[in-house]
Amino acid sequence: MTATLVLVESNTTGNGRALVRAARREGLRPVLLCASPDRYDYVRADGVPAVVTDTGSGDALLAAVRRLRGPVVGVTSTSDHYIEPAAALAERLGLPGPDPHAVAMCRDKGRQRSALAAAGVAVPRSATVTDLSHVEAARHRLGTGPFLVKPVTGSGSVGVRLCADADEARRHAGPLLAEAVNERGLAVPTGVLLQEYVPGPEFSVELLGGRVVGVTAKHLGALPRFVETGHDFPAAADPGLLAALRAGAVAAVTALGLAGCPAHVELRVGPAGPVVIEVNPRLAGGHIPELVLAARGVDLIDGLLAAALGRPVPPRPAGVAGAAAVRFLLAPAHGVLAGVDGTADAARLPGVRRVEVGVAVGTPMTRHGDFRDRIGAVLTTAPDTATAAAAADRALRTLTVRTTANGSPR
Repeated sequence: MTATLVLVESNTTGNGRALVRAARREGLRPVLLCASPDRYDYVRADGVPAVVTDTGSGDALLAAVRRLRGPVVGVTSTSDHYIEPAAALAERLGLPGPDPHAVAMCRDKGRQRSALAAAGVAVPRSATVTDLSHVEAARHRLGTGPFLVKPVTGSGSVGVRLCADADEARRHAGPLLAEAVNERGLAVPTGVLLQEYVPGPEFSVELLGGRVVGVTAKHLGALPRFVETGHDFPAAADPGLLAALRAGAVAAVTALGLAGCPAHVELRVGPAGPVVIEVNPRLAGGHIPELVLAARGVDLIDGLLAAALGRPVPPRPAGVAGAAAVRFLLAPAHGVLAGVDGTADAARLPGVRRVEVGVAVGTPMTRHGDFRDRIGAVLTTAPDTATAAAAADRALRTLTVRTTANGSPR
């Protein structure tokens, strides 16, 4: 009987769908445990078996797995919100997976930051606030500002804002502290993280099994928000800086007890050098796995599958040395999407690998200042990073978003 790989929820596109396809290539039967199959277009398009259950309950997940036919050989998730329940389920089933307690600590940005600082890893100064009355005390510990304010759990820059001073931090923290559930409807702990702002370029380090696969240069939108607008892989930077970024990322996952699992570590280069902004116990999103595969032949999705099955990380292919980049098309304003012009022209430009628009005409759009603002992407490849990045910028400029408001074009 065919062995089963269980996914506990997923991201709606990208890595989730790619993992399902990788599992099938390995002769496995992927099964998605989810609260609502309609959330995932690929379930219907790719014929993925889905079992409806309460994915916020460990007991419900265990019961759902025990009702499946055939042996279950792995449990994982590609969604930030479900890495912890997937790890806990794997442990209860005696299957490979990260330590769920380490994942839980990592998912809480305040606890993560404390653990990293205690281990001597360079991190920004920060304080967790669970009540607005605590903001002033946090200001005394952190200085006058500006402050980065973010939920203690979350991803995709949701709720993250740069605040000029304690008063603005208090105004932004208030609604965050009042939120009982996240965008997936899951209960969230009460708390926000106030962090000193670290100016400087941002990078991420992608790891498999504690080994660095590469360093990604990240592009961000305008402050005070932190929406990611593009990525370049591999990052073009001074070799000494790249070595320091790699070392900081390895030290961070080791300190958190997560060296054996896939990880996406975000760092900023401040006046004193790289500091770890946060560790994510999962693969990167934002098309980074596709960039890594196109540029260096390393399949992060296959690495995630290997980790879920308790297998060694696949070896790095020899002789593959290129570069890739992505730029995201952002919703320009509030309104209803009427169309995106220039996609065919962009696709014909040198170096363009793919142009995609992920939002249907007629969809109402709202600016959030996070990943939800991204409505499309252009991906490019080239022999070197500068050329790939320039091609992506050029292709993005070819696209024009048309919207309507109250039935009138704008």
